[in-house]
Amino acid sequence: MINEEIRFQSVRLVDQDGTMIGVVPTDEAQQQAYDAGLDLVLVSSSPKNPVCKIMDYGKFTFEQDKRKREARKRQKTVNLKEVQLKLTTEEHDFDVKVRNARRFLEDGDRVRVVIRFRGREMAHTDQGFDVMEDFFEAVSDLAVMDRAPLKEGRNMVIFLAPQKD
Repeated sequence: MINEEIRFQSVRLVDQDGTMIGVVPTDEAQQQAYDAGLDLVLVSSSPKNPVCKIMDYGKFTFEQDKRKREARKRQKTVNLKEVQLKLTTEEHDFDVKVRNARRFLEDGDRVRVVIRFRGREMAHTDQGFDVMEDFFEAVSDLAVMDRAPLKEGRNMVIFLAPQKD
């Protein structure tokens, strides 16, 4: 709230230099802000101790928006990439899948590793845990296990996240 929108009887006032003036009636604080050619801005709306500051409100909102934009620029979105395996994946193909997963992890993305069981492979789901363990060992220097291997229907899934430095 700014200027006439402030409805407290008295407020703790901070001037434009950041100096604490003390508790003054709102009308007096308003007059000091007008004399300085600035706005009276409610910084803390606590009923027991409302704090107002004399400042240029337009500049204040501009600075806040600028900080929000900068924070949004620095924010990294994490994508979820998927690598699919089979129980019978050959060594070279396995290495290609590991290389792809390593690239995803280096880019800061999470990786979902899926093993699809087909037909009679459902009787050998215990081998899927071994394949998952081998895959995790291959990328363990870059990844942490976000979620342990879990069997979901005809699939086995593990989630890997990049290691935090």
